[in-house]
Amino acid sequence: MIRHGADPTSGATEAQSPPVTAGDPAPAAGFGARLTAPLLMGSLLNPLNTTMISTALVAIGHSFGIGAADTAWLISVLYLASAVAQPVLGKLADTLGPRRVFLAGLVVVIASGLVGALAPGFGTLIVSRLLLGIGTSAAYPAAMAVLRDESRRLGRPTPRPVLARLSFAALGSAAVGPALGGLLVSVVGWRGIFAVNVPIALLALGAALLWVPADPPRGAAAGGNVPKLSLDPLGTGLFTAALTVLVFFLLDLADPRWWLLAPFGVLTAALVRWQLRTPQPFIDIRMLANNGPLLRTYARHGLGYLLIYCVMYGFTQWLEEARGFSPGHTGLLMLPMSVTALVCSLLGARTKGLRGPLTLAALLLTVGAGILAFLSGDTPLAVLLLAGACFGAPQGLIGTSNQAAVQAHAPPESIGAAAGLQRTAQYIGAITASSLIALAYADGTSDAGLHLMAAVSVVLAVLLTVLTLTDRALRART
Repeated sequence: MIRHGADPTSGATEAQSPPVTAGDPAPAAGFGARLTAPLLMGSLLNPLNTTMISTALVAIGHSFGIGAADTAWLISVLYLASAVAQPVLGKLADTLGPRRVFLAGLVVVIASGLVGALAPGFGTLIVSRLLLGIGTSAAYPAAMAVLRDESRRLGRPTPRPVLARLSFAALGSAAVGPALGGLLVSVVGWRGIFAVNVPIALLALGAALLWVPADPPRGAAAGGNVPKLSLDPLGTGLFTAALTVLVFFLLDLADPRWWLLAPFGVLTAALVRWQLRTPQPFIDIRMLANNGPLLRTYARHGLGYLLIYCVMYGFTQWLEEARGFSPGHTGLLMLPMSVTALVCSLLGARTKGLRGPLTLAALLLTVGAGILAFLSGDTPLAVLLLAGACFGAPQGLIGTSNQAAVQAHAPPESIGAAAGLQRTAQYIGAITASSLIALAYADGTSDAGLHLMAAVSVVLAVLLTVLTLTDRALRART
């Protein structure tokens, strides 16, 4: 485990990797296309499946004779599975080896895609989405751990452009998800959105088998300081149970089930107590308590994506139901958001610092939320496009910069679990955003509901700006 107070950016050189022999791959080949290609293919599956389902819900409901309240579980179950599985599989990547976890996750994706494509009933579809959430959650934390091991081998940090490609893959796949889903539903039916996972996962699996290096011995990979196996099943179970209860509470803030806070508090207290007592905890509470920069990164990431998801779902819903745009026209109106997110993801990778991109992102979120507060039925089209763009740029900057911050501040031997917790913060933000939207539109989608959501977003965006400007750890260059 990295020493408290040690330079968090020096993890790539603290533990010396074994000397390169004549039979080893040349160090210059590190971070090349062969290594990153399977990581990118695997990492795009989770965000792709979070958005691709949106254009298939109506068709699925008609096929099984169910309503929107039931089909919504296809969205919620993947968010829940992903929020829980990302740090769990990240921990497995740290202890068992990232290549093993990456490959196992792809096998689960293939199986879940087949289950969904052949599902005889709606319950089977729920199982398929649950498995998809688990299987696709392995790729990102395992990819971060693979890059960590490659960084050790080469004796230099992972380049920001490599991290940007991971962010770009997530943003790009999420952006094209609705369009791809609509195409598949139109051509082959809703089962196509499940079946499409199979060829993508097979390609990623074959490429990973060929090009991702075998896992080094975990003791050696962690500098000899961590036992080969330290899974902490009790800690993992307590974390999973506590987070599941929290997510179920957040899913319905319009009619809050306050009694769920009692078991959440008990499970959280038990988790903290156990993590402080066990020698190899699932979540190192002491490390997090002494690692303010990492905790603040999680807070910024979750809060930033809460605001972004409010626009993704709340603004688009207002465009369709209050302004009367068709789904196709709404997709076109949101195109500036997707394009600016992709462009800013690449631009953010070209900067050496973290404070500048994150501050700009927070300010743009504030401006964008302010614009939403004044929209109405006769707002010019250009203003609607500007509002989407104001939220697209932060999406790219936040994704890339916070990813680099996790790489810089997390203990090198725990980067998989740390990356998983980053995604957990993002999904909690998404789930909270959906509940805030439900509160704002409790009496129907209207200008007043949009303005209420925007007012809350302005307050949260100002808070995010303050958190960013006051974080001294962001002064460091990466």
